[in-house]
Amino acid sequence: MGLSWQQGPLSAGAIGHFLTPDPLPERLLFAERLRRRMRVRFDGTWIADSENVVLLHEPGRYPVAYFPRADVDDKALVATDRVTHHRDLGDTAWSAVRAGDRTAERAAWEFTAPPEYAVEFQGRVAFAWRAMDAFYEEDERILGHAADPYHRIDIRSTSRTLEVRLGDTVVARSEHPVVLYESGFAPRWYVPRADIDESLLRPAEGQTFCPYKGLCDYYDIGDARRAAWSYPDAYRQVGRIGDMVSFEPDQVEVRLDGKRLAPEPGQKVVPHGIDRGLDIDEAGSG
Repeated sequence: MGLSWQQGPLSAGAIGHFLTPDPLPERLLFAERLRRRMRVRFDGTWIADSENVVLLHEPGRYPVAYFPRADVDDKALVATDRVTHHRDLGDTAWSAVRAGDRTAERAAWEFTAPPEYAVEFQGRVAFAWRAMDAFYEEDERILGHAADPYHRIDIRSTSRTLEVRLGDTVVARSEHPVVLYESGFAPRWYVPRADIDESLLRPAEGQTFCPYKGLCDYYDIGDARRAAWSYPDAYRQVGRIGDMVSFEPDQVEVRLDGKRLAPEPGQKVVPHGIDRGLDIDEAGSG
């Protein structure tokens, strides 16, 4: 996903390679100014507000936003004795975050003496996504993790025929599916509901959310668990897939112009530890 996550160019599982005569370092970190106003909210209070955020792209992680201390409410940070060591950026001092009657432990950190090549992180603070109430770009809430400026989604119409089967049963057949290309993932094919036998779709428990597409519903098909999914209220930017359905080729048989699709590298979403554990009501509230 994006620059350093899933199969991005800085990730361990990159599907491409840099054209250089000498091998690159095992790990490449990338830092850049976000060039967007970003804010952090905790206990109803804005505790950080900056137009000078630096994003850290680290292999195998979503990008992390670092705020200048001058743009963080000093009263919100409570120093602790906890110090850890980052393999590339050195000692990391941790703080609790306090506002009103609430305190979140281990909720913020900063590199105390970053190496010369990473001096832009000196005097900057990052906040744990799980611990904060919300992150915003301008007045719009960002869900899941900091948005990756290198993450892109393209949706294309096609006249190819997509057919979905479970055993001998035809679940869907469409001559006008759409294909969604998303950074770091294999193509995903979406089918209009009019081309699906919806009596075969059984709503599955649990939803997920994507910072780029919105809330996702899942469906079981026969004994195949979470074999299909849909974004019934997809974000405006990807509205073309709103309420269409996509199918997992490792759970059901999916054929495109007669050729069976198989899971490709990048087909599966890899859970990530720092992704915020919001409940669905909160995620849907924006």
